[in-house]
Amino acid sequence: MEKHTPGPGPDHDAVDAIADQWAAVRPDLDTLPMAVFGRIYRLAAAMRGKVDKAYAPYGGMSLGEFDVLATLRRSGEPYTLSPRELTATLMITTGGMTGRLDKLERAGLLTRSPDPNDRRGLRVTLTDEGRSLVDQAVGAGLAEQRAALEAALTQEESEQLAGLLRKLLATTA
Repeated sequence: MEKHTPGPGPDHDAVDAIADQWAAVRPDLDTLPMAVFGRIYRLAAAMRGKVDKAYAPYGGMSLGEFDVLATLRRSGEPYTLSPRELTATLMITTGGMTGRLDKLERAGLLTRSPDPNDRRGLRVTLTDEGRSLVDQAVGAGLAEQRAALEAALTQEESEQLAGLLRKLLATTA
């Protein structure tokens, strides 16, 4: 079982407090998984907020909208995918995708056109303005993420953490 530091202090965080509470009422539980995943969840939420703020100056773009533009950008020239390909990559519903595409198209960041190979299909293409915007936004988001890593970890620790999370993700996805 994970050992917890008694009481608040520099090595005792909110996740420790929760695990300590469980240990008090259920000493039979191993709270190590809670300590690991609780911190992953809290870290993801905290960084989502920071990255959302980093993207905001770029047309008020949300993380979800950034994800659409970034997926198109990463697809390479001609920066075109079908809505189905985007939906599968981003793991969101078709309804959620339609709303994002509508907003991004109105902003001039992407276009939708008929698929020349499928009369019922559409192709979504990143515009030059969209490409410029996502290129700027990705730099801002990465700077925020790098600052968080560098505030707490060495380069070697960051690489080790990335490897450990990759290993964990591979067994849970």
